[in-house]
Amino acid sequence: MTAWLTRIAPDLRHPAARRDLRDITAIHRRVMSLLPDDLGDQPRHQAGVLFRLDHTTTGPALLIQTTMPPDPSRLPDGYGNVQTRDILPLLKALTSGMAVHYRIAANASKRAWKGDNAGKVVALSGQHAEQWWQRKADANGLHLRHLHAQPQPAAIGRATPVRHAITLFEGQAVIADPDQTRAAILSGIGRGRSFGCGLLSLAPTR
Repeated sequence: MTAWLTRIAPDLRHPAARRDLRDITAIHRRVMSLLPDDLGDQPRHQAGVLFRLDHTTTGPALLIQTTMPPDPSRLPDGYGNVQTRDILPLLKALTSGMAVHYRIAANASKRAWKGDNAGKVVALSGQHAEQWWQRKADANGLHLRHLHAQPQPAAIGRATPVRHAITLFEGQAVIADPDQTRAAILSGIGRGRSFGCGLLSLAPTR
């Protein structure tokens, strides 16, 4: 299966872009607007949609991954700069032993089984979040060589009450199982995938 990666650099002078960036549910709707309307009861799953809001030195950048080609013409005029590429060559190039740079903004969390939060999903931070990513990476075919974890602004929904804690994990790894890693790229990792969590980005180490 192939996938497309779309990068949108929103123009902060555009009122719709500014509104979207204040509300993760609005970003979710904007992302889904790039795809056909007739995708059934589970459109995000049907189109393999994952996205991540990166905070860069030049401003916010929205990365969107889909398993069907998006239609940027459905964005409002002047919304931002858009670039799309097919990532099938990257998926095919993954081999056992390949060294890669990785980045993922994830909802590191677990379900508590005792105490005041028993039965609730609680966010992890610090060393516990790093251990969570180490386990997830191992389970998805990545052997971590280097890990840097940094808390990010929470994904907050205003129109629909949503709040997901986000930790950005990035560093270097070696691919131990290419099939597991390809599956993780396509399906995402962890909770909150509808709201900007779980998109795994890889780039071969030069």
